[in-house]
Amino acid sequence: MIYWQLFLSFFICNILGYGGGPATIPLIQHDVVDKYGWMTNHEFSNALAFGNSLPGPIATKMAGYIGYEQAGIIGAVIALFATIAPSLIIMILLLNILNRYRDSARVKRLSTFVLPAITVLMAQLTFDFFNTSRQSIGILVTLILGVISYIALEKFKIHPVFVIVVGLVIGGFFL
Repeated sequence: MIYWQLFLSFFICNILGYGGGPATIPLIQHDVVDKYGWMTNHEFSNALAFGNSLPGPIATKMAGYIGYEQAGIIGAVIALFATIAPSLIIMILLLNILNRYRDSARVKRLSTFVLPAITVLMAQLTFDFFNTSRQSIGILVTLILGVISYIALEKFKIHPVFVIVVGLVIGGFFL
């Protein structure tokens, strides 16, 4: 029964929590504290504070923690799945519709409008990262890291994960 309660609680909270993780927190708190009594307000506040100190989406961290506390590893897996299931279902449905009509003139026209917008957003993100790096470690180190990363990715075909890890180590050294 606890597995079903975990699934329903997190699934419904994430369907109704429009706006992402922070919008679902009050819904999760209502279910966890008031409806099921799995935690006190104080325990929930501590879990939320701890979850906010870790990287990543807050809703999935809360689901994993609460699911694990209530029903072990299986509970954590169920709560995590219930958290991502609404988005997963919608994505599958939308991709199915998009795939069905991929040869449609409207879908092709949509792509001609969306792709430039994505390009601009990615360029803005790159500029912001470059600017932050320049301010933190200086222009020379930023340019050297950029050039070395580009060469590693394009010429030597090193997997991006390794380039990112090396960048993190170098960034940690300079910061």
